[in-house]
Amino acid sequence: MLRQRAFVLNQSVINMKNKIAIIGGGNLGTAIAQGLVKSKMTKAADVIITRRNLAKIDHLKKEGFQLMPGNAEAVKNSSLIILCVQPKQLAGLLAEISSVLSTKHILVSTITGITTEEIASHLQKKVPLVRAMPNTAIAIGQSMTCLCAKDASEKQLTEVKDLFDGLGKTLIVEERLMKASTVLAASGVAFFMRYVRAATQGGIQMGFDSEEAQLIAAQTAKGAASLLLSRESHPEIEIDKVTTPEGCTIAGLNEMEHQGLSSALIKGIITSFEKINSIKK
Repeated sequence: MLRQRAFVLNQSVINMKNKIAIIGGGNLGTAIAQGLVKSKMTKAADVIITRRNLAKIDHLKKEGFQLMPGNAEAVKNSSLIILCVQPKQLAGLLAEISSVLSTKHILVSTITGITTEEIASHLQKKVPLVRAMPNTAIAIGQSMTCLCAKDASEKQLTEVKDLFDGLGKTLIVEERLMKASTVLAASGVAFFMRYVRAATQGGIQMGFDSEEAQLIAAQTAKGAASLLLSRESHPEIEIDKVTTPEGCTIAGLNEMEHQGLSSALIKGIITSFEKINSIKK
């Protein structure tokens, strides 16, 4: 029932002109487009994707997406605009589309490190702004997306949240936490992939072939995360259910901690956070 209600709300976003424009058909933009269609939020024919070099995304035509080289034209024919370009491209892009933006549009930015205040400073009028930080798992409807907003009504923010809820989990946060969200959710995909790769290599050393080891590692990681989400429990509670006195699990965990597992993960996350804070626009 909740899923059905969210779908109705999502349609209120999409149906203003029945089009979504994704400005910047790179990895993230393409993932969002495919996720929207895979989750049945909209049809591929109602998603416009722009990119300077359309040849690089020509294959998306076969999936039914509309491809356009002109950003202003895409905006004029859409109601929900999702910005998926590099930070250095922002000023030029907003100069290009500002005149065709209106208060009837909802502008969603996925641009790393760019605040809603900075985006608003480039616009000729107040436009509802939502800043979103999804990750690439959005392509399969399993993203973790954090949101914040400026000049958007509660209803508009809720509508955007409902849209991203159809593509995974969402959380509305204060804007000051958006850089941290980038590290924990977006960069976090790479961090967890590295764990799966390491676990796969361990499995190969124990005798599994690479495909078997990766399947076991990936499904085990998925199961562990699902336990936390479905039970809303703490990781240590689930760990206690696996460890037994003098058992192999606690022996392995203790050795990992002796080698600095938790410390290395925390240091890596904080290093990424320090890096994103040091980036000059």
